[in-house]
Amino acid sequence: MPRNSEPGLKNHVRELRMKCEGMTQQALADRVGVTRQTILALEGSAYTPSLALALRIAKTFEKSIEEIFWLEEKG
Repeated sequence: MPRNSEPGLKNHVRELRMKCEGMTQQALADRVGVTRQTILALEGSAYTPSLALALRIAKTFEKSIEEIFWLEEKG
């Protein structure tokens, strides 16, 4: 069961995925060991990834976690 979204947690997963020759959600899911639905929820900021998943995503895109995920400051 997916975790609830952390308030203000944002990401660049969709943008990075699209820059990789239009990588599909399923292809990314297969690479990092989750379902396509998890990637869909993650891209919509409806799912907060575990640290292990965030690290696998960062490794896939050859980026640091901070380059992909950030907390949006509340006014």
